[in-house]
Amino acid sequence: MSRATRRGDRLDSPCPLCERRAALTFHHLIPRKLHRRQHFLKHYTREERNAGAMICRQCHDGIHKLFDEMTLGKHLNTLEALREEPSLMRHFQWVARQKRQA
Repeated sequence: MSRATRRGDRLDSPCPLCERRAALTFHHLIPRKLHRRQHFLKHYTREERNAGAMICRQCHDGIHKLFDEMTLGKHLNTLEALREEPSLMRHFQWVARQKRQA
């Protein structure tokens, strides 16, 4: 069983970022690579470090393509922050116009 399936991969659910109905994948709001760094251990609880959101693959790929992990962990660690970032807004609008992959 894949990790996405174990985490509750939902088929045909609306993505909270682009609002397109698609299979969703789990996105850690604070990248796992940063969980053991002192800043994140000091400022975030274990639950906060493990928090995430189910988003579509195209939005997920765009987030990681546009920003490095430290920026995501320190500045874009909520769905609201992701939605308000101008470059991501443009990406999410583009994704919303794409056809669903079979």
